[in-house]
Amino acid sequence: MNTKRISRILRKDIAVGPRSPLLLFVVLMPLIMTLALQLVFGDLFVPRPTLVVLDQGVSQIGDMIGERAGIEVFEAKDLVELKRLVAEHEFDAGLVLANGFDQALKEGRRPLLELYISGESYAVNRLVLSITTLDIIREVEGRTPPVRVVVNDLGSNDPIPMATRLTPLVAMFAFIMAGLFVPASSIVDERERKTITAVLASPTTIGEFLIAKSALGVLFSFVMAVATLALNNALTGNLGALLLVLAVSAVFWSLLGLVVGLLAGNSQTLFAIVKGSGIFLAGPAIFYLFPDWPQWIAKVFPTFWAIDPLWRILADGASLSDIFLSLIVVFALILGLILVVRLLAKRMLTKLASV
Repeated sequence: MNTKRISRILRKDIAVGPRSPLLLFVVLMPLIMTLALQLVFGDLFVPRPTLVVLDQGVSQIGDMIGERAGIEVFEAKDLVELKRLVAEHEFDAGLVLANGFDQALKEGRRPLLELYISGESYAVNRLVLSITTLDIIREVEGRTPPVRVVVNDLGSNDPIPMATRLTPLVAMFAFIMAGLFVPASSIVDERERKTITAVLASPTTIGEFLIAKSALGVLFSFVMAVATLALNNALTGNLGALLLVLAVSAVFWSLLGLVVGLLAGNSQTLFAIVKGSGIFLAGPAIFYLFPDWPQWIAKVFPTFWAIDPLWRILADGASLSDIFLSLIVVFALILGLILVVRLLAKRMLTKLASV
């Protein structure tokens, strides 16, 4: 195996890539899907109350509100900034705490409490912020609140937001397009243009040719998956484990792309294979949207094992030890794909020699 010949083919494919409509589609579609899903589901299913506070003295109320789960608190520099942030709907509400507010409460006085409300805030957010503020004021005042507020979610018992559930689906789309379709279409294009014959007539071997195509898929799918997760604010937690999982998954999808590319004799066959196997490829990600479905069905799909470690890291904060068995399955699938690629490569060489 000659690394120089492999890198030469890879550099050629990368250089030609920007002129390909396919590459533009591969780059833009996951980004457009991410933007659309975040706009539709990012805030619709998980409305988090947001509050901007202007503390004109030394009050503990703002800090106490920030300690309450599910409420985001930001401190304003002055009243002008607070009003601007609320008027522009950056925050659900704005709270002004006058100088000596806490002391006045403790002395039994009734200081003015200024609360500005955004016209586009959710009604539930206004309710949560109002009740929480009054509850904390009573605590500072030294009196026991007349009621204790408990918020019960009557929806799914699973606290995982919809935006998080959709992230594996978007990431899998990036893997399918960049990891599978890019190397597959590159192989088919080489066969249709007859350039593969010229390449193999040189000292370049079929193995080196396929390794270069696989590296192309790994590179594009890894970059697009990272970009997709970054846009979804999912590059958090155990970043090392996450990047390792993305790299392993990229290898899996690129090898699957080689298999598809070697099976497809022309572009029409390639598109038919990709369209026909769409549910088979992306099916496991659908089960993350519907946790009440029997989850064992998803495990029947080989592609489940290539996306499940990513899901477990994003949703459960899993470590490498937690996903070790899943990674073993992925490595086994990779070895199996390598064997299939070798068999199909020999078959292609036979066909090329008979032409």
